[in-house]
Amino acid sequence: MTLLLDTAAFLWWVTGSPRLSKGAREALTDPGNDVFLSAVSAWEIALKHALGKLPLPEEPETLLPRLRSAHRVEELPLSEAAALQLPKLPPLHRDPFDRMLVCQAIVHGMTLVTSDPPLRRYPVRALW
Repeated sequence: MTLLLDTAAFLWWVTGSPRLSKGAREALTDPGNDVFLSAVSAWEIALKHALGKLPLPEEPETLLPRLRSAHRVEELPLSEAAALQLPKLPPLHRDPFDRMLVCQAIVHGMTLVTSDPPLRRYPVRALW
């Protein structure tokens, strides 16, 4: 299975938060699964950190690559095909970062790891 972590799921995964479900944790530790973090989530983390809304122990440009490597999470660039999927989504969710993650999951055939109920209403495989 190819998994795309939403931003919260990534942060919960790398910090060992109990907010991450048992099913998600099992899927993330399964060596047969490929796990990705979108550039969109990196953008969201960097923006929230810069605005003072997301305290981090070090700057995102140092922290994110280190955490991804330590947790065998690959980076997923934002493709043109995923960006062009956005107008096709129904307006079920207002967060632009989350909507773009849905687009990436659809275009790349990924399972989105998310605890956000509105995201699971989109035509995308979701795990939580």
